[in-house]
Amino acid sequence: MIEILTEEDLSALSESVDLECKAAQGRDGKGELPQDFWKSYCSMANTDGGTILLGIQEKPAGEFSLLGIANLERVRKALWDNLQNRQVVSLCLLADSNIQPVQISGKTVLRIEVPRASRQQRPVHLGSNPFGGTFVRRHEGDYPADDETVRRMLAERVEDSRDERVLKGFDFSDLDMDSVTAYRNRFSAVKPGHVWLDLPVREFLESVGAIGRNREEGYSGVRLAGLLMFGRAEVIRDALPHYMVDYQERPEPKADKRWIDRLVPDGTWSGNVYDFYRRVYQRLTADLKVPFQLQEGQRIDDTPVHEALREALVNTLIHGDYSGRVSVLVVKRPDMFGFRNPGRMRIPPEIAILGSNSDCRNRRLQTMFQLVGYGDHAGSGLPKIYRNWQGQHWRRPLLYELAEPEQTLMELRMTSLVPDEALIELEAHMGATFRTLPELERLTLVTAVTEGMVNHGRLREISTVHPADITKMLARLVRDGFLIPDGIGRGMIYFVPWMSRPLASETFAADQPAATVYKTQELNALPQELASLPQELEYKAQEFRQPLYVEIADLTPAELSELEAISATVREKGRVAPEVMRNTVLQLCQGRFLGLRILASLLDRDAADLSRRVLNPLVKEEKSLRLAFPRPNDPRQAYTSTSMNEKDTEE
Repeated sequence: MIEILTEEDLSALSESVDLECKAAQGRDGKGELPQDFWKSYCSMANTDGGTILLGIQEKPAGEFSLLGIANLERVRKALWDNLQNRQVVSLCLLADSNIQPVQISGKTVLRIEVPRASRQQRPVHLGSNPFGGTFVRRHEGDYPADDETVRRMLAERVEDSRDERVLKGFDFSDLDMDSVTAYRNRFSAVKPGHVWLDLPVREFLESVGAIGRNREEGYSGVRLAGLLMFGRAEVIRDALPHYMVDYQERPEPKADKRWIDRLVPDGTWSGNVYDFYRRVYQRLTADLKVPFQLQEGQRIDDTPVHEALREALVNTLIHGDYSGRVSVLVVKRPDMFGFRNPGRMRIPPEIAILGSNSDCRNRRLQTMFQLVGYGDHAGSGLPKIYRNWQGQHWRRPLLYELAEPEQTLMELRMTSLVPDEALIELEAHMGATFRTLPELERLTLVTAVTEGMVNHGRLREISTVHPADITKMLARLVRDGFLIPDGIGRGMIYFVPWMSRPLASETFAADQPAATVYKTQELNALPQELASLPQELEYKAQEFRQPLYVEIADLTPAELSELEAISATVREKGRVAPEVMRNTVLQLCQGRFLGLRILASLLDRDAADLSRRVLNPLVKEEKSLRLAFPRPNDPRQAYTSTSMNEKDTEE
């Protein structure tokens, strides 16, 4: 049975999954598998998976033209034939259920659901060579992966535990003995009377997994896990040049690079993972309010929040890909805690949140933390964080990944689902209008204010509304001027007009001190592809020399009267010569920016037709109009004349 979708479903799909549309018409117009399909297939498999629709043209981005496929079986056969050909693609990830015809507005297209490849399957690549044939998904596009990315994928595939390796050239003397002593004391407190406590230090470290033997090549030494856990920072960097751990306490609940306390490997302490955990956990919990509780006559100085912070901090350290270029970063603010580790998760976040699935990147580190009472092998850490945070009636934790550079981030906000501060801010800007909005609209705006932005995925997390209804609701808020959109497809975000567009993960934006070994570009602003604000969002009204008007209501009565007089010739006639129309528009826009809706109203013309026939040619061909914002479909878009034709407007 063929599934039937509407164009509204298509819009919802574009924001809820990574969507790629291809015309797939072929020379005869009846349907053909396009050659660039395989780049999209590989890039989606290597990133987050996605959906490819054959028979739909997306041009420009975000606007869909339904073409359909006349010869569906020819395209489907070509797809299956090539999936089995290793000269074309390295791996077939698809089953029959992944390739299905869909009917949209009476036309049949082919939908291919590409799953996210497991780490044991990546890299999925074109041809026989992963170097040069591997692609990844960035900005809704397919880009070749560099050799470093491919090598990391290959390492993830073959190394179940990335910290298992016994290092050549590193020995017992490279470890910080104060860290080892502190760990052993903690081990004694957690496991009093354990037989390992009677062992000499070296044998104790062998027992916990910090020291090991490479049996294939016949040498012993410090494991990578042991060096990370107990080594000195300068020695760790000999093995892992990009190693960096960073804690920052920030004074205000906003994205700010200022801090009142910071901990980085600066030579005053060991700089290893275990000491980082001990020092940071104390700072994170220093001012938590602990209710008075007794158990067997002893006061319990622990709460669900303490437990959640321990789990989050341990998860950050044991899942980090320390070969990556991103630092471990922990941020404490009055309103939230933020955790970031290098490397993406080995299983999709939505599966990890459910629990019972664990694929730890550094299993030796995980075991060493577990031996002293931190962390859990059962995959229960994330559910515990979510459960404990929910118990405080705070906003649901936010766990997400960024693909470039690869990193995983978690935000634990200590704000209620509908904080009073956000309500006050929204009412200050929107007045009584805010209270009249439906519940989902209000929740959306509150989330945009509280978290700096909102997107389709976040709304699916905090509501039970159907994705198509979320898409329609977001479109209404944009149309009414309550939200400003940016991006396309799955990358679309929305923010309120009085707040500038947030950098990705502003929570973690920070500069490294000059004294550190290297300065990570991703700490300035994350991620790399969002390292600077889009040009159209760097706008501040005072930067325009001419006034900007987007709606009729923005004009004073005197200004409106002046513009109506200029446009009267066109408005009062059903048809005018193209030259008259152009000159009238240029005169209206002289010395000011006017939005499309104002121009359409003044000239009594259809807005879409006016844009297509007059405004776009004046911008692109004659260059007589200048855009206020570089992105043509910006909802705030307005036009100003760059020069005026000396000829007066005539009939």
